[in-house]
Amino acid sequence: MAFLSMQGISLAFIGVQIFDGVNLTIERGEKVGLVGRNGAGKSTLLRLIEGSVKPDSGAVSVQKGVRSAYLSQEVPPDLPGTVFDVVASGSREYVDLTTRNPSPTAKLLHEGTPPVREELDRIHHNLDMEGVWYKREQVNKSLSQLGVDAGRAFSSLSAGLKRQVLLTRALVGEPDILLLDEPSNHMDIDSIKELEQMMVRFTGALIFVTHDRMFLQKIATRIVEIDRGRLFDQTCDYETFLVRRDANREAEETKNALFDRKLKQEEHWVREGIKARRTRNEGRVRELEKMREMRSSRRDRPRNVKMEAQEAERSGTLVAKADNIGFNYGDTQVISKFSTTILKGDRIGILGPNGSGKTTLLRLLLGMLSPVTGTIRLGTNLQISYSDQLLEQLDENKTAIENVGDGNDTVTVNGKSRHIIGYLQDFLFSPDQARSLVSVLSGGERKRLMLARLFTKPSNLLVLDEPTNDLDIETLDLLEGLLIDYTGTILLVSHDRTFINNIVTSTVVFEGDSVVKEYVGDYDDWLRQRPQEAKPSRASASKQEAPPAQAPRARLKLRFSEQKELDALPQTIECLEREQQESFQTMGDPALYKKDKADIVAMNERLEELKRLLAKAYERWEELEQLRLDMENSRLSK
Repeated sequence: MAFLSMQGISLAFIGVQIFDGVNLTIERGEKVGLVGRNGAGKSTLLRLIEGSVKPDSGAVSVQKGVRSAYLSQEVPPDLPGTVFDVVASGSREYVDLTTRNPSPTAKLLHEGTPPVREELDRIHHNLDMEGVWYKREQVNKSLSQLGVDAGRAFSSLSAGLKRQVLLTRALVGEPDILLLDEPSNHMDIDSIKELEQMMVRFTGALIFVTHDRMFLQKIATRIVEIDRGRLFDQTCDYETFLVRRDANREAEETKNALFDRKLKQEEHWVREGIKARRTRNEGRVRELEKMREMRSSRRDRPRNVKMEAQEAERSGTLVAKADNIGFNYGDTQVISKFSTTILKGDRIGILGPNGSGKTTLLRLLLGMLSPVTGTIRLGTNLQISYSDQLLEQLDENKTAIENVGDGNDTVTVNGKSRHIIGYLQDFLFSPDQARSLVSVLSGGERKRLMLARLFTKPSNLLVLDEPTNDLDIETLDLLEGLLIDYTGTILLVSHDRTFINNIVTSTVVFEGDSVVKEYVGDYDDWLRQRPQEAKPSRASASKQEAPPAQAPRARLKLRFSEQKELDALPQTIECLEREQQESFQTMGDPALYKKDKADIVAMNERLEELKRLLAKAYERWEELEQLRLDMENSRLSK
């Protein structure tokens, strides 16, 4: 019998069919990644398995004796007690004891209601007296590896640390099924990599939702996409899934196009003159009615977000220059003797642990803070669009329209006036949502609203602090495409390694003890270049005990940026060759040599430059085309 079985599950919310008769079985050892658009039902599926949501029809069956643990996307706001109390509450023995000794406060501790300190002490005393508190050492060991003081109040932790503590609570109960909803949210890269190691070691069934594509690729052995109430279930890694999904969608579009063409022909037939209607085939009419019903019930794929950035006039060549800057918060030094020069068109990713000073560095480089030591010089003609991590630029007491339109009914995007309702519909807000207060919007909706606001203003410097949190993967892909096409300068703080790889050309990394260094290339390039001592040292003992990480899987598809570059190269080569040919013709015209000598020298220099650019473009095209062919062959051989 399977660990978990879902048969004929149907569920609707407010008239929207979330699941329409879906089936799903999960076996021990499977690591299942749930993907789909925001609102598709990923979190709902986890809650159906966990039991807090009941289906309208169908059944969820769990093998007898199988234990599960659930980590929700939202961190409980008022979870009481110390870090130790929270983690220990996940112990199976702790749960069993609170059932046998029905202290109301012990039950409240599990439900998240603040108990009295004396009641917590009594729970601990009872655990010790009954001799079942043998989990204490395990809890302490887990917290030691996490690097968190067991006696610290849970409420005082950052959002990222809270999620790590809650995950530790889920694991300490030794569940057979682990349900994780966006487990890497608010975590820094080092913490995400530790989470990956934990999930590789986990031997039970893992079912998780994430927008982190690298995490998904490294962990998932099976991908289940929720799409229009149905499941597209593939036993493979994420990159292979994308190839299969694209093929499936293409086949669906072809099938729908053929169906629609036939329906149109039949509608034309039935609308012919009186003579045709007298002699028409009644069976054919009934078939047409059936086709109409099928077309009416068909759920087309939801629209994608439509984004376009407004680019201002170009800035000066120099965007910002930092010379030996340092910054302190009180007695704590955050940045020491850091220098950098940011030029027009640079795409810089800023990496580092939570709390290391990434946002502080952004504000220093933008002139919003002054360094304690050293100097910062900003370039000329800078027009900055800034998206902050906490979305503080959004007023929760105003509507989406008011936040984006600033009191106006229209916005101007790339010279065109748009009604605010229509503009927000491009970001998937219905008219009712557009008139709703920001306070009632979900995390993903707020992030989309922030992007809508950001792109109403022309810019030549985009500053994005954690832009990927809460966005679904398809919207992430679209945002990447927009940023790849953006010709201005980009400063980016993100823990999404795939996003960094696809966007940036250099990285600035916080490497501990206020040391900040700059590297050429993206996240993967930094991994190759970084010094040994820069490698994360937190929880090193647990890492030493961990089994070797899984070997990286070969990529089966070009990155978004690589495909974009490959598609553009033929046109680039054509333009360069056209200019080269025109230059040759000009050089062959005797009239040229009657001009100033400087013009002739400039023409020769441009010809040499064209020669170099063409050689480089051809070399890059051959490199990417060969990479594409190798991946195609690898995919076909699987």
